[in-house]
Amino acid sequence: MDRLRLWLARAHPVAFVLFAGLAGFCAYFSMYAFRKPFTAATFDVVAGWDFALDYKVALVIAQVAGYALSKLAGVKLIAEMRPERRAIAILVLIGISWLALVLFAVVPAPWNVAALFLNGLPLGLIWGLVFGFMEGRRTSEVLGAILCASFILSSGVVKSVGKALMDTASVSPFWMPAATGVVFMPLLAISVLALAALPPPSPADEAERVARRPMMAKERTAFLAAHWPALLLLVSAYVALTAFRDLRDNFAAEIWRALGYGDAADVFTASEGPVAALSLVTMGLLILVKNNGRALLLIHGVILAGFALMGLSTLAFQQHLLSPIAWMIASGAGLYLAYTPFNAMLFDRMIAYTGTVATAGFLIYVADASGYMGSVVLLLVRNIAAIDLPWLPFFITAAYATSAVGMTLVAVAAALFLRSHTRGAQSA
Repeated sequence: MDRLRLWLARAHPVAFVLFAGLAGFCAYFSMYAFRKPFTAATFDVVAGWDFALDYKVALVIAQVAGYALSKLAGVKLIAEMRPERRAIAILVLIGISWLALVLFAVVPAPWNVAALFLNGLPLGLIWGLVFGFMEGRRTSEVLGAILCASFILSSGVVKSVGKALMDTASVSPFWMPAATGVVFMPLLAISVLALAALPPPSPADEAERVARRPMMAKERTAFLAAHWPALLLLVSAYVALTAFRDLRDNFAAEIWRALGYGDAADVFTASEGPVAALSLVTMGLLILVKNNGRALLLIHGVILAGFALMGLSTLAFQQHLLSPIAWMIASGAGLYLAYTPFNAMLFDRMIAYTGTVATAGFLIYVADASGYMGSVVLLLVRNIAAIDLPWLPFFITAAYATSAVGMTLVAVAAALFLRSHTRGAQSA
């Protein structure tokens, strides 16, 4: 391991990016095999479930509630995590989540809904642990883009694997999530070992992107106090994005069935491949922008373009200008163009621009904790507040609302940042 770490420290940047990016991609890709496969099943009729709330909606709410609670805890845990503990923490947390999936299979309804809460509880910390290996480097844009591509592509792939297990191997919908996790365990172990071998950011990385250190409560409070107006607007936009993304992700089976593609297992993967490629290229190109202030403005522009594409592609679909698959690809591209910067580049560049010795994981988890709480609220509103819309019309309405709200919030945040950026340039 030491020899590999030494080689990586001396490796050409392209070789380092390929190794580190692939390791991060595979690690987070594997995590999704423990989180999302259950959504490939529709659970139309479940023995023992006699409640007005739909059983699958209850499962999604339970898991997202655990995930949101984990994100809230991550504001402190990820900010204070020591780098040498990240790898073992990833393996332990995902192991706990798999045991929860086994409980889901063996415990009858309605009690097995609690197993999905336990499943989501440890998984919310994985992103921060994996991204901790990527941030604060001169190549962080490319590494972050590769890492973000993992959650775009993996959700469709693991759901395709889960559906294939049910269709071809006759695995029950209740055992399918745990079985899908087993399929990805070897990849998880190898990729986490590779992450553990990565050297810390070099002195040159720190000179350009600022040193990254654990943040205690005092440092976290000071950072929020100094930058709260723009952060409040951006986090609010991210809440809308996360709620819409979870709606699209968790109920993809129902949406595709309404569009006439309910029997195709590979449709989940086919729709996400182009989305992942577009996001990877767009975000990776930001590495060419060395000035942190200019890069931060460009990232705001990318987010705005993503929100606009979500709304315009939905309008084109309703006007019969786009086919269902083209619409899902285009709206997904808009969603992830807006969503992915929040999970890596936006806060990494913000810290570099402010010159604060900190960790981007802290800001990511502030946004994520808020975002997943918004996702729970959206599901509860639809199912409890007498909104009797089928999934497809509800999804279309949510796309328009997310696009309009997001564009407004990010535009104001960009204006605030541009004003501070101009003042800083004039005083320099």
